Amino acid sequence: MLRSIKDMENFAIRATDGTIGHALDFLFDDEKWVIRYLVVDTGTWLSSRKVLISPIAIGRPDWAAKALPVAVTKEQVKASPDIDTEKPVSRQHEMSYMAFYGYQSYWSGDALWGAVPYPSMMPLLAAGPLSRPGDAERNAPTSVRREATERSKDADPHLRSCKVVMTYSIEASDGEIGHVQGMLVDEETWAIRYLIVNTSNWWLGHQVLIAPQWIQDVRWSDDTVSVNLTRQAVKDAPPYDPAAQLDRDQELGIHEHYGRPAYWAGKEKRDAGISPR
Repeated sequence: MLRSIKDMENFAIRATDGTIGHALDFLFDDEKWVIRYLVVDTGTWLSSRKVLISPIAIGRPDWAAKALPVAVTKEQVKASPDIDTEKPVSRQHEMSYMAFYGYQSYWSGDALWGAVPYPSMMPLLAAGPLSRPGDAERNAPTSVRREATERSKDADPHLRSCKVVMTYSIEASDGEIGHVQGMLVDEETWAIRYLIVNTSNWWLGHQVLIAPQWIQDVRWSDDTVSVNLTRQAVKDAPPYDPAAQLDRDQELGIHEHYGRPAYWAGKEKRDAGISPR
């Protein structure tokens, strides 16, 4: 099922032994357009420290209670590696995070989550989560430590804030069409399936969906997303109703309108997720 990322803002994050805070933002991989981390504000419990929680640890959302259960303890969160969420998160920081919690790396494979399509299927390292900061890195398998060292020189950020991108302008091939108002996320894979585009600055009261696969370029320097679509094609697209649940027939209509293959095509055979843009 697809959910609006805004619906999960401020969700309570419940560890196995108590609430650790609330969802403040979401960081997505700008190559595969998948949510990789929740940025959690811990509030007074940890003096408003911001921590990352991976979908690998997240269970089924409780939409009625507006809560996300996570398979970590408060002590593990407290001892987790410090990451400045106000700055780009480097791969080296991710390696430390993954090693601490005993997670396999999601970037080692062709599927959305390493070799598997769902974060819940990610295998854990044998060491598992350890109790003291630094223990996980020191005790992680040699291959993990080697990968962290090799990638430490790569300072190019690949994780982006959903909250920031949901202010970007959208440009069609022949002019501006509006701005990003939201995102629809698959609650099982955590893949971003659509950007919700508000075209009200071009024509009144119209929202449309655009898939990440149709993005031609993202100009991070000037907050603009360019899509390989014409203004007329976007104007004639089926409107999106945020008050109604999007079903597969409606999705199919959107893809057929633009003449683009559906992201689920061949899923039964390969289940490898969306392609990098």
